[in-house]
Amino acid sequence: MSVLDSIIEGVREDLSKRRRPLGQLHEEMAQAAPPLDAHAALQGAGMKVIAEVKRSSPSKGALSAITDPAALAEQYQLAGASVISVLTEERRFKGSLGDLTAVRSKVTIPILRKDFMVDEYQFFEARTNGADMVLLIVAALAKSQLRDFYDLAAELGMAALIEVHTADELERAMEITPQIIGVNSRNLKTLEVDPAAFAQLIPQIPSDLIRVAESGISSRAEVEFAEKQGASAILVGEALVTSANPTLAMRTLLGQG
Repeated sequence: MSVLDSIIEGVREDLSKRRRPLGQLHEEMAQAAPPLDAHAALQGAGMKVIAEVKRSSPSKGALSAITDPAALAEQYQLAGASVISVLTEERRFKGSLGDLTAVRSKVTIPILRKDFMVDEYQFFEARTNGADMVLLIVAALAKSQLRDFYDLAAELGMAALIEVHTADELERAMEITPQIIGVNSRNLKTLEVDPAAFAQLIPQIPSDLIRVAESGISSRAEVEFAEKQGASAILVGEALVTSANPTLAMRTLLGQG
């Protein structure tokens, strides 16, 4: 079993424990504020940052305690983040839906629910708790699931970040006519990082799409490399949460420090 398979198995088990009648979620979702426009937030001049609230990872283990995820998200927003990414996976990343709702209560920019979306229920759950955007990992989904989940996210007013790691996955992603594609330099099946993925895949993505470089970014030089390949946004977590000063860390990555 690959690391990705193991994570998904855990996600399904945890979901089965907290699943409630869908009708309840529909009622709660109707009371939620309308979703914010993540597409608009990630467009325009200059490198955009999706800044991540991330306590732990399968590859590095514990990263930061983050006792107040909302306060951290506020720092990110003040530092110029365009979108806040909140890990809600419980076992490997130590996140929760509570983190998502806490962040939503404090920031005014779009929020990405970063989790392994493998069940339609999770999309209603995400919107109910304030998500404006979800992650769809091509390696984790069948072709029909990818299309159905993308359409469901749009139906609920959420943007979708379509994550790829290989040329084959990028080809599959393009079949659903996405607006945002993320190239992850970390292979989720092995956890190995290969920055060459940015050079290999980002130039193949049409320039009118939002192109996001994910993982393995911790220095200004790495941001410049991703930008040179055509990335218009970066998704950064570890470099920010392990810094004594997340605001300065983000500005340094953007060449403003």
